[in-house]
Amino acid sequence: MKRVGFLLKVKPDKIAEYREHHKAVWPEMLDALRRTGWHNYSLYLHDDGLLFGYFETPESFQAALEGMNQEAVNARWQELMAPYFEGLGGAHADESMVELEEVFHLD
Repeated sequence: MKRVGFLLKVKPDKIAEYREHHKAVWPEMLDALRRTGWHNYSLYLHDDGLLFGYFETPESFQAALEGMNQEAVNARWQELMAPYFEGLGGAHADESMVELEEVFHLD
């Protein structure tokens, strides 16, 4: 299982709304994530908007992203979420995630 970490930045004035959306993620979005290999997925949000994401996937970060790219629900979710993030330059958040290098892990 590959462990993946990534960062994004939520606009400070959108943090409360962003949190609310994640209290009620669409069931079809959750199903798509599971189906495409996003396991043990967590998002952590700092009060300045820095967002850290973590998940585990059987193959690779790229394969998990490509799987979600094939899901129609993901396109709708990404459109909904796009206004919440800084620095995307017109891209969707899932197109702007940069995988972090794992430098330590304790089982």
